[in-house]
Amino acid sequence: MPIEPVRVVMRIELVPYAKKQLIAAAGRLGMTQVATNSRLVEWLCQQSDVIQAAILGLYPEDIRMELPFLILRCMAARQK
Repeated sequence: MPIEPVRVVMRIELVPYAKKQLIAAAGRLGMTQVATNSRLVEWLCQQSDVIQAAILGLYPEDIRMELPFLILRCMAARQK
């Protein structure tokens, strides 16, 4: 017998602007809001810690302008 994948349903909290943007994006993509959120979370979790921290706004304000260059330099060094 094939094993069915387990699904976990989670609630999220969004500010009204983010909810409108999510509804619009899901509509444009022809996806449900749940499917859109699921793919976003899967994608985020596959990123490195550095990228996750940047996306989540965890770096101090004073280095945010330099952050893309620092990340690209770090990624290039790892590929060598």
